[in-house]
Amino acid sequence: MTRQEELLALIRGLRTAVPEIAGVMVASADGLPMVHDFPEAEAPRIAAMAATSLGLGKRIATTLRLGELQETVIRGQSGYFVVYEAGENGVLAVALPAGANLGLVHLEAREAAKRLRELL
Repeated sequence: MTRQEELLALIRGLRTAVPEIAGVMVASADGLPMVHDFPEAEAPRIAAMAATSLGLGKRIATTLRLGELQETVIRGQSGYFVVYEAGENGVLAVALPAGANLGLVHLEAREAAKRLRELL
């Protein structure tokens, strides 16, 4: 199995574990989309925002001495955008509707991010 196929299998597995997910993306740490199931036209912008969100979250965590960043959570009226650190080279981003079970999402996505660290 190629790395691309492994990454696709990872996002499919995450979607299977949490069916309410609206979109999943693996992006490089510098904001380039690698694999995703977002609309193609939106992917570059989403990847850039995910990497920026993670970078800013790391800076805030360091400045406030919160320890190592685990994820950033953006909550809007209609849903969530959660970005997980996946090693030095990757970012895992998940979009969810309002009312999603964030506990389950964190449980599954944190495991997926650990696997991503190994793949990237």
